[in-house]
Formats: sequence, structure tokens, C-alpha cells
Amino acid sequence: MSSEEALAAIRPKLAIALDVDDLILARRLAASVSDYFGVAKVGLELFSAAGPEAIGVMQDLGMDVFLDVKLHDIPNTVGKAARVLGALGAKYLTMHARGGQDMLLAGVEGLNAGAEAAGLDAPIGLAVTVLTSDAGAPAHIVPSRLRVAMESGCGGIVCAAEDLSDARTIAPRLVRVVPGIRPEGVAADDQARAATPQVALDGGADLLVIGRAVTAADDPEQAAANLAFGLA
Repeated sequence: MSSEEALAAIRPKLAIALDVDDLILARRLAASVSDYFGVAKVGLELFSAAGPEAIGVMQDLGMDVFLDVKLHDIPNTVGKAARVLGALGAKYLTMHARGGQDMLLAGVEGLNAGAEAAGLDAPIGLAVTVLTSDAGAPAHIVPSRLRVAMESGCGGIVCAAEDLSDARTIAPRLVRVVPGIRPEGVAADDQARAATPQVALDGGADLLVIGRAVTAADDPEQAAANLAFGLA
């Protein structure tokens, strides 16, 4: 496999976390890494600042969008919000698994309905199991939330790398998204359950979410290139 083919294979598995409140800065960061990262994560901060425009800007760069708003409310409210968000063209959208099966089911149905009305493919609903910043969750929580995600029709889950074994066993058909990624030598910061990119991929991750290791680097483009080619 050539280096170009290897990069093409790894690019869709890398998401850049655009945790900023300025769309111009977010676009600049995304553009600088878009040759190496195929997915732009638009989180609550950026979406609150820029709204749906942020999704279109990232798509114009040739990137898929991971809308990380972590919906969590009563099922009726989540369903209605998901219907709106499902029409925006994102590829992934997060909901908190702790909201329960009825809430997740309402979210999935809302995403499907919104996308259908807009003539788009439905976003993959991702159930967030336990945050990578949370080191104190009881051992039974992740398996329980994985089962809820499966039973509610979610297309994927968000989990720490250390939970990938449970995810492969309990929810093998679901897309596995892993945040808290820190390359060797990069500080974990607030990520209590961080992992290196290679460890996460070897554990079965389908999508790695990487932020400060690239966005806070002196040269984000070079940091992105080094990371991508190191995995390709």
C-alpha cells in the first residue's frame, strides 16, 4: 500500500476537536488539518457560538461533521431537538446514554425523521457511555449503557479506550468512537482515562477524537501530519 493509500485509509478515522467559540478560528484550524483528518468535531461551545453554519463550513472543507452536543433531556424534548439537528447534514450526533432507553430511542427516531424530511442520510446516533474525564464510574455502568445503546437503536457509542473490550463484546455492531486521545509525550490534562492513538486503534476504535495534541501545537498542520502518517 502506498503512503497516499494508507493516508486515505486512516483519514476517515481521525476527528479534530474544534473546542473553540470562534468560527473563523475553527475554520482555520480545520483547514490546516483537513488533508489528514476527515472529521471535524463541532462541540457545544462552537455550536452555541456559530450554530448550524459551523456544519456547512466544515463540509465545504471536505470534512464530515461530528456534532457533539450530548443531548440529555426528557424523551419528547430530545426527540424534537434531534429532528431539527438531523436535518443539518452532520454524520454523527451524541446523546447521553444515562438518559435511558426511551430518551435514546426518541433521539434516534428524531434524527431519522429530520434527515428524511431534508432528503439527507440520517446522522449516526452515538450514545455517550462514561466521559473520559470521569475515573470514578462503577464497573457496571459502561456495560449497562452499552446494552441500552444497542436496545435503543443507536448506531454507535462513545467510550474510553479501556472500555473497548466491553464494547466489542456487548455491542459489536456499533461504531466505536474514542475521545481522550493523547499521543506519547503529550499531557493528559483533564482526561483521566486517556490513551494513545495506536492503543485505541488496536483496541477496536473506529474513530479517534483528538484535540489539544494538534490544535494547541506550535504547528497544528505538522502535528496532524505526524500523527496521521504515524498511524497510516
